[in-house]
Amino acid sequence: MAIVAIVGRPNVGKSTLFNRISRSSRALVDDLPGVTRDRNYAPAAWDDKNFTLVDTGGFISGDESVFDRHTRDQIEYALQEADILLFVADAKTGLHPEDPVLFDMLRRTSKPVFFAVNKIDGAEQKRYLDEFYAMGVEKLYPISSAHGYGLGDLLSDIAELVPESEGFAEAEEEDEVSEIRVSILGRPNVGKSTLVNRILGEPRVIVSPVPGTTRDAVDTAFERGGRKFLLVDTAGIRRKGKTREKLEKISIIKALQTIEKSHVCVILLDASEAVADQDLHIAGYIRERFRACIVGVNKWDTLEADPKAMKNFIEDTRYRFRFMPYAPILPFSALGGKGVGKLMPAVTEVFEQFNRRVTTGVLNRALREALGTHEPPVVRGRRLKFFYATQAGVRPPMFVIFCNYPDSIHFSYERFLVNQFRESFGLDKTPIRLVFRGRQREERKG
Repeated sequence: MAIVAIVGRPNVGKSTLFNRISRSSRALVDDLPGVTRDRNYAPAAWDDKNFTLVDTGGFISGDESVFDRHTRDQIEYALQEADILLFVADAKTGLHPEDPVLFDMLRRTSKPVFFAVNKIDGAEQKRYLDEFYAMGVEKLYPISSAHGYGLGDLLSDIAELVPESEGFAEAEEEDEVSEIRVSILGRPNVGKSTLVNRILGEPRVIVSPVPGTTRDAVDTAFERGGRKFLLVDTAGIRRKGKTREKLEKISIIKALQTIEKSHVCVILLDASEAVADQDLHIAGYIRERFRACIVGVNKWDTLEADPKAMKNFIEDTRYRFRFMPYAPILPFSALGGKGVGKLMPAVTEVFEQFNRRVTTGVLNRALREALGTHEPPVVRGRRLKFFYATQAGVRPPMFVIFCNYPDSIHFSYERFLVNQFRESFGLDKTPIRLVFRGRQREERKG
């Protein structure tokens, strides 16, 4: 699909426009300038044309701070990969000295450029456009990204340059089946962005030793080994008591929303630090939502000189994460690259189990074998009876078991059945859901 990149100074409404066009809330929006630092991608459609929309950080030419230099780098990457450029200016502040500098950059790319003047809420405010014509722009688009004014004309003209493509809804449905969605989660400054860049082999997201650099969840689609992946780098999740700033709280909410949309979550630990309670809180979020998980131990090279420390760290990690015994533990160094090559094959293996189906005959044979190994307990003076089982869903595998007293099954016997199914079906690296039902009763989640 064609790529349309939104560019402009900080706080001109780029992210609000991104969210409105893509009909999502993927980009963070706040009154604080500079909220968006990385590129942010989303599918969009207009006039039966499909395209990929890219939100970029605010352009500042003269400031030499670390973040602004990185942000300019990200803008330049977006300009290189985009097919169409959408420049956004702010009508309320008027023509800014930075606007001509950035607009000249866009013109030098020889790519189609659309010039939108934002924060115009109606025809009576078009008088704000006059000074922008001084830049030599043939056509200006007065718009309001907050209220939608003028977007129809702008998007119709953009759509004329977008090539025909297949139906948008069909493409989304296909992606849901064929694309493995992987989120990278963890506390701030454990190396999430470094890991994303190492996997992709390019500076996809900003990397900095300053905690909290990544604020948005940033999606990147790629292929490896014949499989499609969508990799999401998320904002670091701190303890609730340390999330006083409104913007950081929003970042955490979006990270948790990312878990909901993911197939496989990679929770990243720092080998130079002990496993923290917050690492376990993040894992708890993942477990509660029945997502597949890999525990990645980053900065493993810091322990290489001490084999005993390496062994102790793995043992301690396995013990602390004992409530997720199915989550593989994978050590590596994102900065140096050692061991990172094992991550995506592990993701693929975990996803295949997460997405596995078991035939009804094989499932019920395993159930009968489990019942023969460990006879069901007595409930209400009568023996608990299991009649049959069926698989009700995948991602994760969910099995419905019909029995006479579904509300009286002890968690220990449920755990026994889960372990038996793991062994019988080769599901040792995925969460499993059991649902117990009476023949005419409501289900109970196991």
